[in-house]
Amino acid sequence: MMRNKLKVVVTGGPGGGKTTALDLFRRELGDQIAVVPEAATVLFSGGVTRSDDIAVIKTIQKTIFQLQKNLEDINKAHFPDRLLVCDRGSLDGLAYWPGTESDFFNEVNSTFEEEIARYDAVIFFESAGAKGRDISSNNPVRNESSEQAAQLDIALQKIWSQHPNFYFVGSSESFVRKIMFGIMTIENVINQYQRE
Repeated sequence: MMRNKLKVVVTGGPGGGKTTALDLFRRELGDQIAVVPEAATVLFSGGVTRSDDIAVIKTIQKTIFQLQKNLEDINKAHFPDRLLVCDRGSLDGLAYWPGTESDFFNEVNSTFEEEIARYDAVIFFESAGAKGRDISSNNPVRNESSEQAAQLDIALQKIWSQHPNFYFVGSSESFVRKIMFGIMTIENVINQYQRE
């Protein structure tokens, strides 16, 4: 049985393939894992609309932050014996925040150290936008351009690469090869923790 505190975040810029990899991984491992859905997608597909207003953006990001943590807690309580694999993590909002880092942590009443310690490992899927490729997907709530995806990818990588167990899945000419490498990376992380 895996340690029930094991929690892995799968993140990266928009158009990185993380959601596709997680869907395939869920099918492969079945009831060994619980995939925590992406809070932003839950929120935006539930009727919340995006805005350019700074105050609204901050409120949305604070909501996503809290929703992400609540979704993780719900899944942990519901599936105590499963590995939690999170589609994004609580620190993702920092890359979307329209103010300073200290302002973000002040507003969400937390610290960088507290949030990064929530996760045992981070698997980062580089956005196709980072290599100037198209990031179109089946996610109807995504609205970033390839250029915006590349900028978010850089910001997210800067944040998450500070985790001591950071794994990088680079963008590839072949999306299928990238997804397979990403799935192998997730499997390796699980196997490493099962041996501990």
